[in-house]
Amino acid sequence: MTPVQLGVLPWQVRPHPGVDAWAQRLDRAVATAAAAGAQLLVTAEYAPLEIATQPSPDLAGELREAVRLAPAAIAAARAIAQRHGVWLAPGTLPFDHDGAIRNRSTLIAPDGRLAFQDKHVMTRFEAEQWGVSPGEPPHVFDTDFGRIGIAICYDLEFPSLVRAQVEAGAWLILAPSCTDTPAGFNRIRIAARARAMENQCYVAVAPTTGLAPELASLDENRGCAGIYGPVDRGFADDGIVAEGPMDGADWLYATLDPQAIDQVRQDGAVRNHRDTPPPPPTSQPAVFA
Repeated sequence: MTPVQLGVLPWQVRPHPGVDAWAQRLDRAVATAAAAGAQLLVTAEYAPLEIATQPSPDLAGELREAVRLAPAAIAAARAIAQRHGVWLAPGTLPFDHDGAIRNRSTLIAPDGRLAFQDKHVMTRFEAEQWGVSPGEPPHVFDTDFGRIGIAICYDLEFPSLVRAQVEAGAWLILAPSCTDTPAGFNRIRIAARARAMENQCYVAVAPTTGLAPELASLDENRGCAGIYGPVDRGFADDGIVAEGPMDGADWLYATLDPQAIDQVRQDGAVRNHRDTPPPPPTSQPAVFA
């Protein structure tokens, strides 16, 4: 496995009715990253949702429009990945899956091949207001840089989901996110650092940012791009590989080496990856003597 130049884009939301304007913006962003040498690019959960802009903010209408336009948005992103010769995760979108709505991330190969990861655990907003359904369990993706995983926002907060991807060979987890408060984003940031530490892997967070009162679904967005690794030999003392400014809008880059992950798992000061125990049996009350 060879190192990869990773680009993480915090997607600053700007309403764009329809697919074309959004795709033009994505194309410019990808062109910038490709010119900088980035090979694997990821942006935020629900980033393309701005294509669903309505005449006035309408939560239900935005969801319906996003579902209708999702296939066209992915087709546009596919053409962009092929044009620039990059691996691209262009943000998640709600898709109709046999009558159920799923929040789905697409990973696009430079030759245009597509693979998908559904969000598995819904937030209250998704479940109670949008009626989004849980998708399939975690997958892993074979790339030119080895096997990676995608954990969409809230999924990152559940160790067993990421652990399943790591046990299947993932050394890097892409984490597109969408949070509307600093507290919400900090849950994702804390989870990312914890998953990187306990699995001795890399985790890259790409959030939505900015204010868009024209949208009911993405009206307020808080977060920063971040790339995190093990807290051990050969890595930063705090595990932060790179981190952008809060509510920023610029690409964050880092060169990530899967061999460094193999090395720390073999010869780290600790071996969290190896030493993670199986789930314990149900706890019983302790007996006081």
